Amino acid sequence: MCAGLAATPTLAANCITPSSDVVTAAVLRAKPSTNSTAVGALKPGQAVPFVGSQASWYETQTVDGSAAYVSKRWTQVSVCPAAPASVTATPTKTQPTTTTGSSLGPVPYLAKGYAVDWWFVFKFNAVKFPGCGNGQSQPQSCAFGGSMQTYAGGEQFVFASSENSQLAQGAGCTGSTEQDPVGATYDELYNGRFNYVVWNDQFKGDPKLPGCSADCGAGWGHSKGMVAWDASGDATVMQVTTPSWPGAGNQEHPRRSDGNTLGCIVDNNVKFSQHFFALKLTKDDLAKLLRALQNASVGTDPTDLQIVSNGGPSGIQSLVAGLGHESNSTTPTLDTLSSGVRLISKPAALHIPPWHLVSSLLGSVPLRTATWWTNPDKIPDTTATTPIDCWEDGLTKPGAIASSAVGVWDSTQFGLVGTAADGNHAKFAVSTDTSTPLTIFADMNQEGALTGTTGATGTCKVSQNGRGGLFFVLQNTELTQSVAALIDATAIQTH
Repeated sequence: MCAGLAATPTLAANCITPSSDVVTAAVLRAKPSTNSTAVGALKPGQAVPFVGSQASWYETQTVDGSAAYVSKRWTQVSVCPAAPASVTATPTKTQPTTTTGSSLGPVPYLAKGYAVDWWFVFKFNAVKFPGCGNGQSQPQSCAFGGSMQTYAGGEQFVFASSENSQLAQGAGCTGSTEQDPVGATYDELYNGRFNYVVWNDQFKGDPKLPGCSADCGAGWGHSKGMVAWDASGDATVMQVTTPSWPGAGNQEHPRRSDGNTLGCIVDNNVKFSQHFFALKLTKDDLAKLLRALQNASVGTDPTDLQIVSNGGPSGIQSLVAGLGHESNSTTPTLDTLSSGVRLISKPAALHIPPWHLVSSLLGSVPLRTATWWTNPDKIPDTTATTPIDCWEDGLTKPGAIASSAVGVWDSTQFGLVGTAADGNHAKFAVSTDTSTPLTIFADMNQEGALTGTTGATGTCKVSQNGRGGLFFVLQNTELTQSVAALIDATAIQTH
């Protein structure tokens, strides 16, 4: 039995179990309040003894006789399982924090209070996977502001994490509750007291960025995300592919003209497939990330508290102050973070195909990509011997690069092309060399040019060749096999 929570007595009549909406775990707390300390996590298939009921909470009991509480929203009471061994609860790995200067900085969450080192979420498109599943057509509330929309959205998702790197079906609406990874992690950051930077090349004018119109175009990073950190520099980064989300870093400085909840924003950024990736960072990792953001020329504004709150170590503050400008760098960066995850940045002024650059920097590994692409801008599939004129002297020749057009999940095929009705706006890839099992989460599409003229006025800078962006590279066999099956309809799925 895991420490902290009592096993169900053999003669106990009723037990508390997670409802079918729970993706990872229902959080057990010391008091009947969401602001109370988390003391455990009740996973699907587990149970704890029912002691009592009050308002919106069920009461159970810890080993030392102390009361513990779990929200009725995510649980139910039923007859206890016959075998006592099946009724234990798992303690949370870390406690949530929202206080600047805490010894524990912000962390990725699978559910509120349920921390992991990293997670990946793939949100399906609205045509093949409409609404939120289980008959729910849209979020039940706009937790981070906004209003219910009438457009057709899709917020069903699959996810993997450092705890279980095999993709699994999620439950509920992506990003709208504290029970899904995107919503739980953003809730911690948005409602916390952390320093933060939010960047997006498609804020849709809220906020308005210096040097950009409603969106940021050529010369800027084709990049979206948020990073938050505490006074010591411990941080969490969340890469997203959603235009105009997130559009604010903290509830005290909300968006001026729109909401900040997926599915409740005027711009329908839940129509197409999207991806989200979160990773825990140290102070040194944070510094590497900020340098990569500078190199990629991401769209942000250090003077606007809606998207930047600068603080923490002096070196970090200096790096944040240097954001929000177009860089003239032509040198990509490749750093290894404390987790072993590698971080690549492509500068906008390096006018070469982005995914071919990634292959080159990773030892010419062959890749299969799943990104937004449309003709005529799509970069053709290439082999290791395909001539590439739009290239940089000194870079290793890339391996083969292919784009997926169709993916599959649970026997349902879905599109991985740009503007198709069931289109894809996520941007990730897997290596096709089984000896190097890599999964890569990115900002950039497989659009641009292989041939053309170089220089500031040359044709090689078309589309994504002339944009900057980031790539997070994970080496993980189980994750790579699972993601490869997701984006290749000809592959045999094993989930």
